[in-house]
Amino acid sequence: MPRKLVCRKSDVPQNGLKECEGEAGLKLLVANSGDEYFAVQAICPHQEVPLCEGMYDGTVLTCHQHLWQWDIRTGAPMGIAEAPLERYEVTVEGDAIYVGAQNALGVGELFGGLAAGTLEALTRLARREELAAGAALYRMGDPAEDFFVLESGRVEFQIGRDARVDPAGFMLKKGEVFGWAALLENHPQRIASARAMENSVLLRLNGKQALKLLESDPASGYVVMRRLSGLIARFLTPAGAK
Repeated sequence: MPRKLVCRKSDVPQNGLKECEGEAGLKLLVANSGDEYFAVQAICPHQEVPLCEGMYDGTVLTCHQHLWQWDIRTGAPMGIAEAPLERYEVTVEGDAIYVGAQNALGVGELFGGLAAGTLEALTRLARREELAAGAALYRMGDPAEDFFVLESGRVEFQIGRDARVDPAGFMLKKGEVFGWAALLENHPQRIASARAMENSVLLRLNGKQALKLLESDPASGYVVMRRLSGLIARFLTPAGAK
């Protein structure tokens, strides 16, 4: 799995924090807890507050803005926090701390927990792309041939039909799928536009190829289609869509 040298053990205070940069400019937070090191997302999932400015006692990380808290070992929310922190794999060799990211396909709602062979085959279909801040990924009316999985960064959506266009008002997490019209029949065009709010990394998969692969594993295909219907029901409402 790809990994990157992000800092040295000597850069991280005892039971303290160090904001670092991972692959493709990804901001992450390296935390020391006794003799162990952990890496989590650097920005609070609530209102984008830098977590390096928060409070940390070697076990619990607290955002200073609204007091959301997390277990640094697991990223699990505590107290009033409503969302976990994304975690990254840490390897320590001597004084060097390396961080690698999980497979984005395997951590998301749509493909998480699929049979290992099917997930590996989907991963081989994926083309990794980097999108600069402000760049458009697609616009309403564009062909809906591919769907995307967010690996890192932020994507903003504008949703609409005909003359009605509204901001979606939501932020994707790593592993979330968007542009999923490519997985549906009789939806050849986009009904949304998408652009990167910051430097982002995406996985692009062709919808027809992915569906053909899922047909070869009916159990996984059923799971994916059931989850996809849930995504559609949740997002294609007056409050937003993707």
